[in-house]
Amino acid sequence: MSDVLERGAEGESIRDEDWYGAEIGAVRFVDCVFADVDLTEATTSGTTFEGCTFHTCRFNASTHRATAFVGCDFRRTSFFTATLDGCKLTGSVFSECTLRPLTVVGGAWGSVTLRGASLAGVDLSGVDLRDADLSMADLTGAVLGRARLDGATVRDADLTRADLRKASVDRVDLTSATLKETRIDLRAAVMLAELHGAVVDLED
Repeated sequence: MSDVLERGAEGESIRDEDWYGAEIGAVRFVDCVFADVDLTEATTSGTTFEGCTFHTCRFNASTHRATAFVGCDFRRTSFFTATLDGCKLTGSVFSECTLRPLTVVGGAWGSVTLRGASLAGVDLSGVDLRDADLSMADLTGAVLGRARLDGATVRDADLTRADLRKASVDRVDLTSATLKETRIDLRAAVMLAELHGAVVDLED
């Protein structure tokens, strides 16, 4: 297996590598291009990927703990049954990726682009999604309880049966999303009513 797993890399092109079941520690990959790399059942711990591009890679059944994917570009990459535990995805972009089923435990996903992504049924409880682009995303039945969605874009997103209770939704235009049987708390309900022009009086 390539020694790049032990030393990390900067500005390298890594193609057609078989990293099945690899264990990657606290090394850094900066401005690297990964194409057709198989990371199935791989584990990362404290690894940093910064400004990297992933084309048609496979992260199936992989586990990532306290790993950073900062400003990365994922294209046609599969995360089928992967686990992201306390990971940082700030500023990363996902295009035509397989993201479910997916196990997510916390993490900082600020300004991530998930436009049109299929995240139906995914539990994103407590995830920091501030300023994320969730336009046209399928969030049917997704759990977003306690998530930080401040400033997120949800235009044409499908939030049918999604759970947004205790989520922070400041500066989020929920009227631009599909809300059907969506579970929200009183704070979000008041904000939604005000967006529709209502004057809410909570006094008896």
